[in-house]
Amino acid sequence: MAIEAGVSWREDSNWRRQLLEERSAANLAAVRVVLVEPTHPGNVGSSARAMKTMGLGDLRVVGGCGIDDEAARANAANARDVLASARHHASLTDALAGAGLVMGLTARSRRRSAPPMAVREAAGVVTAEAARHPVALVFGREHAGLTNDELGHCHHAVHIPANPDYPAMNLAAAVQIVCYEVFASVGASAEAGAAAETAGAEHLEGFYRHLAEVVEQVGYESAPGMPRLMRRLRRLFNRARPEPAELNILRGILVAVQRHTKDADESL
Repeated sequence: MAIEAGVSWREDSNWRRQLLEERSAANLAAVRVVLVEPTHPGNVGSSARAMKTMGLGDLRVVGGCGIDDEAARANAANARDVLASARHHASLTDALAGAGLVMGLTARSRRRSAPPMAVREAAGVVTAEAARHPVALVFGREHAGLTNDELGHCHHAVHIPANPDYPAMNLAAAVQIVCYEVFASVGASAEAGAAAETAGAEHLEGFYRHLAEVVEQVGYESAPGMPRLMRRLRRLFNRARPEPAELNILRGILVAVQRHTKDADESL
């Protein structure tokens, strides 16, 4: 971008810095942290504090312990505003509503989980996509992490490298590391070019429900094998990142299959 006549290089540099800061703040505002069934309120408060130190403020809690707790407020310290604005959801699906990208944190690699991604690489993807749509970072239970079904909601499974002899990490510590990586990468991603919009989490969930309904209707898979089949199909479409229009085409095909199956049944 050329410097306008009469504008010094210092003024232009300050303008660019301000623009970058505004874009960076907007990107961070689009990133939400989702804690699934935390057991200790203190970890929720510490997570809120970890988020605020890195410029994040959208905290969601799915089930688990309550948010309005003295231990949570004590550990949140000067991040009580993040804790006060946190939202409690009954299900992970509700907490992910509107998110165009979902990253699930896991302490170990899983053969049947979402495609793996290193935390630093994931942070760059998060901040780049946060310019286009909300992004969710999902953390599991302190004692057991995320289930395979919960990872099925995620586009990628993110792993934080740790000592293989003792890889255990406190929930709030994991939140701090991931939020730091996101904060460190947001400046480099704030000026990323626009890319095609991808289908949001609720759009994908509607598609998965529709797909499961059709699979059962046509008798492709017996009931005992359905959970395994749907996990594999989720991995397939989460990896593909379809656009809303593409997902609408697929749902249109499913509707046509249902209509054809119904007509065939009625003709018998």
